[in-house]
Amino acid sequence: MRRTGFVDAVDGLGQHDHICWVFHTLEQFRQAAGRFLTDGVAAGQQVIYLAEGASATELDHVAGFAAARMSGAALVQDLGIYEPLRPVDAAAQVAEYERATDQALAAGFTGLRVAAQVTPLARTPAQLDAFTRYEHHADALMIRRPFSAMCGYHAGELSAAAVAELASMHPLATPGSTPLRMFPSAQPEVTAVLAGEVDLAGRRLLHDVLRRVDLTPVDGAVTIDARDLTFLDHRGLFQLVDQVRARGATTVLHVAERSPVRLVAELLALPDVRLVMS
Repeated sequence: MRRTGFVDAVDGLGQHDHICWVFHTLEQFRQAAGRFLTDGVAAGQQVIYLAEGASATELDHVAGFAAARMSGAALVQDLGIYEPLRPVDAAAQVAEYERATDQALAAGFTGLRVAAQVTPLARTPAQLDAFTRYEHHADALMIRRPFSAMCGYHAGELSAAAVAELASMHPLATPGSTPLRMFPSAQPEVTAVLAGEVDLAGRRLLHDVLRRVDLTPVDGAVTIDARDLTFLDHRGLFQLVDQVRARGATTVLHVAERSPVRLVAELLALPDVRLVMS
């Protein structure tokens, strides 16, 4: 099972986990990336360290990393492979990681694990929009394939609003990085998971998130797992339902029995919203 929520450590993450790691110094990122990647090596994965201007020996101080690099179990790549001055091509990059995962499996590894310092890919508004969309599609790949990733963002180089948009596309994020998260579900019958809080501060973020995620209806419905949504005001529910309605579909919300989301939805009694207690 994939882990979700807010965490302050990268240790012990699994084959399909995807974390947004917000850091304040490059050394903080290197230390966390070293732990994340050595966990992957121990689990039999091929691992990649990706950062702007990365040197081949940048993580050799991490126990076991130099040996893994020499054997081909660990790779170090410069961020330049992404063409960092241009918005990322989400479909092409996801296809590249799927190919790299297949190559790792063919070489006898149990999967692929990447720690990437990708701040330079989200600096402009166009880059930010493209990269948040890419994060969503990359997360869908991580459900299907044994591919896990740690996406690092420098809090000193990006605004808090930009960090929140990026973090909102991850099942896992550092505490305080975003009020809400929306990401693909591992359950085939569920379109997406919506977690966190949607209040006055979160409604603008929800608006941007809903523009970027894939809410393709199945049998005339978009099903959202809202069991970890701790607060949703009526305007936030209207936003969600309007986006689904624009796709010609009904909104199905999976909620906990005592969820405040259930109370709001039942109070509004919208005709194209159906609740499922779970």
